[in-house]
Amino acid sequence: MVSIRPVLSVLGYLYVGLAAAMLVPAFVDVVSRNADWQAFIISSLITGLVGMLLIVAMGGALRDGLDTRQTFILTTLCWVSLPAFGALPFLWLGIAYVDAAFEAVSGFTTTGSTVLTGLDSLPPGLLVWRSLMQWMGGVGIVVMAIVLLPFLRIGGMQLFQTESSDQSEKIVSRSIELIRLISLTYLFLTSLCIVLYWFSGMTMFDAFNHGLTTIATGGYSTHDNSFGYFTNPVTGWIAVVFMIVGALPFVLIIQALRGQPLLLWRDPQVRAFLWLVGLISLALTIYLGTSGNADSFGSAILQSAFNVISVVTGTGYAMGDYTSWGAPVIGLAFLLKFVGGCTGSTTGGIKVFRFLVFFGTVIAHMRRMVRPNRVISVSYGNTHLTPELTFSVLAFLVVYIGTVGILTLILSLFHLDLVTAVSAAATSVGNVGPGLGTMIGPSGNFAALPDPVKWILCSAMLLGRLELFTVLILLDPDFWSK
Repeated sequence: MVSIRPVLSVLGYLYVGLAAAMLVPAFVDVVSRNADWQAFIISSLITGLVGMLLIVAMGGALRDGLDTRQTFILTTLCWVSLPAFGALPFLWLGIAYVDAAFEAVSGFTTTGSTVLTGLDSLPPGLLVWRSLMQWMGGVGIVVMAIVLLPFLRIGGMQLFQTESSDQSEKIVSRSIELIRLISLTYLFLTSLCIVLYWFSGMTMFDAFNHGLTTIATGGYSTHDNSFGYFTNPVTGWIAVVFMIVGALPFVLIIQALRGQPLLLWRDPQVRAFLWLVGLISLALTIYLGTSGNADSFGSAILQSAFNVISVVTGTGYAMGDYTSWGAPVIGLAFLLKFVGGCTGSTTGGIKVFRFLVFFGTVIAHMRRMVRPNRVISVSYGNTHLTPELTFSVLAFLVVYIGTVGILTLILSLFHLDLVTAVSAAATSVGNVGPGLGTMIGPSGNFAALPDPVKWILCSAMLLGRLELFTVLILLDPDFWSK
């Protein structure tokens, strides 16, 4: 059997860190003279106590590091258990358990779907806690995508194996430096975003919260109208820039900040991502201008770029209700929910890299049909892809689409209309944010859904964030045998 002692030891340290983070909203409530600070202090004590007990009980279990199977278990337990503790403050404030769990899962997975209403009047500590969950989830996603998933060879991620990923199946010690660089870069970009938001006219409170959730491509806002609340176009363009930054590979961002900015443009998925959002934003701008849905050209181009990038990156911010712009825009928004940003970013979805591999594989197959004796390989940039890697990507795509289909069928059993069911499934697995339709669209939220549906969507959000196979592999009996 697989030993989980090292896994529990790592989880203990993570719980202690989470407990420390809960002191931030407690401090905000104390400064604001809001009595809700007690909820965060009590939740912090419970979470910290569990973490300390695990650290002490497991002793020196981490001395030998983690092997592949232990890493699968750790990754899954981390994303499942952290939201469980993150939901505690919501419970202390009287929010129903299913809603508290939904909000915490959506926060940590940076999905951005919400069951809360009246955000403008919620306690400041609670709003900060929502933002912090997304910010912590965002850096966790980057670390998982860069350090863990290439090591676990999931969905073609092995192509992005870095020198810091230990080939001997021990990943803890040699990844520390890479994690440090990721964290510092993430903190720098977040701070820059906050400062620019503040200079654009946001209050410091709004700038802090939106800075955390923009770079995490999470989408939690402090206002029911999301970015429609802010009237300064500069604020919207700042969000556009940092949503794009959050969708770029963090390894390349680190290299760009260290004096090699051209490496970003040389990456095929970065070029494809920028061309995609640029061309679709331009097309949508023309559509809005000709259909009379925008007041001016400046308004049309901002709303188009903002909403396209928000949907593609899975951020989930909204600038107006884009579903009111007509059926073509609704169809476009649905398709964009599957895309996602670049590999190694904070975004959800399938990721541009996998689409490039898929289309490359399809083209190579068609060419072989014309000339069966011709040797044609699939490439990514200057790298020739192995059959194992292309199969890994294709398997991921099949499982991803199949998961959305199965979830749509399950949700329809609860008498949800087709648009709500299929968009909720796609949104949750892709960690995108709002769905489509009057109930869960950009102008609504998930509060009216039945409780069983909320639990199903919680599972879907976790499954999507864990890249599907991280969880599915645990269901294989061979995984647990020696």
